[in-house]
Amino acid sequence: MGEVALAAKICHVPTIWMSEMIEGFEGIRQFAIDGLKEIGRRAEARGVDTFILCDTHWLVNQGFHVNGRDGWSGTFTSHELPHMLNGLEYDYSGDPELGDLIAEEGNAAGLKSRCHKMEGMNLEYGTLIPMRHANHFGAKVLPIAANQFSSVEENRIFGAAVRRAVEKSGRRVAFLASGSLSHEFAPNHISQEKLNDITDEFHRQVDLRVMQLWTEGQIEPFLRMLPTYVKLCQGEGAMADTSMLFGLLGWDQYRGKGEVICDYFPSSGTGQTIVEFPL
Repeated sequence: MGEVALAAKICHVPTIWMSEMIEGFEGIRQFAIDGLKEIGRRAEARGVDTFILCDTHWLVNQGFHVNGRDGWSGTFTSHELPHMLNGLEYDYSGDPELGDLIAEEGNAAGLKSRCHKMEGMNLEYGTLIPMRHANHFGAKVLPIAANQFSSVEENRIFGAAVRRAVEKSGRRVAFLASGSLSHEFAPNHISQEKLNDITDEFHRQVDLRVMQLWTEGQIEPFLRMLPTYVKLCQGEGAMADTSMLFGLLGWDQYRGKGEVICDYFPSSGTGQTIVEFPL
């Protein structure tokens, strides 16, 4: 029987790459890099063989989609921020069998779900940046898209379907919700000065309250506020990753307390963190 061995909310901002690779920005996100490496250390120690990531940079408009290719290799340049993220080399194996199981469970739950294996279905940086630091031991990679028009309830159901598929698969899995907290990207005329700042102080304060609820184990109040949080704080990809994460954890039946692996930080106007949720 398969098992989810690790579940976490993580970040993937391009400033992580800049922190390593671009002169003048050295070390600005070392704490996030260290946090992703810690996620990787924990995953390896727990025998994880597949990373499942809900990648909020793989945005779709209809249904629920899994990238079930056998593997990927190449060099990535962001079409969104090419000046901040380019030349990222990658080489990962996929997990098509688990992808098929997830699509089957999603369809059984009444959601239109597909596992794709065609050429050209490459990886987005919501997968590539975390895997660069967390997947140092050769685990398989299985990206899930974020439907930008989905509801919290749909993503809850899909997250529970992912859990059922994992349990049927025999895999030991780490599920990573790869996306921001608040996500009001800094407007163009102030984008440079907001590289290390939040766009709206209201968003920072809501993000910090959310993290407090998580670490105190107050999951039910958080879930009640989640639909409004998505709207008022401009959730990235409808915060599909976060809703899936809590669906996988058991939703309002989850009794764990989040452990902060990387303290809250703003990046280009958005709110970021890494928090593990024990299973």
